[in-house]
Amino acid sequence: MKLFWCPRTRAVRAVWLLEEAGVDYEPVLINLGDPDSRDNEEFRKTSPMQKVPALQDGEARLAESGAIALYIADRYASGKLAPEIDDPARGEFLYWMFFTPAVVEPAMVEKFGNHPSNRGQHGWGDFDTMIEIFERGVEDGPWLLGEQFTAADCMVGSSAVFMRMFNILPDSAVLHAYADRCLERPAYQKALAFDAEHASVLETSTD
Repeated sequence: MKLFWCPRTRAVRAVWLLEEAGVDYEPVLINLGDPDSRDNEEFRKTSPMQKVPALQDGEARLAESGAIALYIADRYASGKLAPEIDDPARGEFLYWMFFTPAVVEPAMVEKFGNHPSNRGQHGWGDFDTMIEIFERGVEDGPWLLGEQFTAADCMVGSSAVFMRMFNILPDSAVLHAYADRCLERPAYQKALAFDAEHASVLETSTD
């Protein structure tokens, strides 16, 4: 299995999830700022948009962090990092898996740019509503599905950590406690250390 990744990107959540699943993988560093690095043939086949993360597992190739998270959880940690297909909790799990790219990330982009948009012009809502739903989702914790940590926590939790890093996570004791719980997980600590170890490659960007 090969994971195409770049430091300081969403790819860290894929590293985190692979570590949680205990899966052996080969990290292939793609410097997104270097056209020669992006020109890696296997990477281009796996991620036509040249985005990270991307995953090659035998003949299976997929990009988009949510798709990768769902694939890893179902194939390598079913029942552990993802409820089984016939488990009633599967519905809530899928909701949070897709909540991140469909709602959280667009709301973060809006907040970063400080350009509030008309929620009637798009389908994801607004930042404040996203935060309210997120807070309700973890207030009874410790995780989104109660006592069971899942791949959905890798998706949503990494976004919470990013929001705190960039000072857009509201002053909510519930959300900050959730982010802290995520950061305390050994697999996430390992992923973040791995990310930091290779961050210097970005200084060689030529694009």
